Amino acid sequence: MLFDVSRGELVGLFGEDRVATLSGTALPTGVVETEGARLLRTVGVPTGTLGLREPDEGSGLLPLVRDVVDVEGSPEGAGEWPVIGWLLNAHLALDPRSGRVYAFDADESTARVLHADVSSLIQVTLRFQRLLDEFTFSGEDGEEGDYGDEEAGFERLERAVEEVRRATSGIDPFPFQDDETVWSVVGDEIAAGQRFTGDSPAARSLYG
Repeated sequence: MLFDVSRGELVGLFGEDRVATLSGTALPTGVVETEGARLLRTVGVPTGTLGLREPDEGSGLLPLVRDVVDVEGSPEGAGEWPVIGWLLNAHLALDPRSGRVYAFDADESTARVLHADVSSLIQVTLRFQRLLDEFTFSGEDGEEGDYGDEEAGFERLERAVEEVRRATSGIDPFPFQDDETVWSVVGDEIAAGQRFTGDSPAARSLYG
């Protein structure tokens, strides 16, 4: 694993009801015992920014890449990879042989590596979701503190997003390889204040 991730850390930060896992029975034979699948089964990912894929109601299995996108031009064998999640407009699929996570653009039928392994996917999701949950533009109980000014708050927010990029890229270059990756777009949206939910401290600071 590139990153040290654990179920206990996620549950401690987000609670049991906000950590999603994949069922082993939903994964194809030969995939379920791979390291990436094990992490998705036993550790999970925080819900919110990233959504894990629900198994098909009839078969009980996750769809394969060939079931959801045109695989022409995709890496060899990609059609048989399980689709594990959804981020922005991209289907996320696990390559069981390399352990990499790929993003398949649903509109443009393009594929690119998004993570070198599943631990990186979990770590980036954790960091961004924690930022969305905890960041505030003002002090406790709505009182302005040292950073109560909104402009200063956005400067802090931009630095926090950049720190996620920096800390990740030093270990796994794929999630923020350029400005076009789905995680880069998510980071830009967070820095612009667009992804905070109504019950988060940042949303209360911005919108009352």
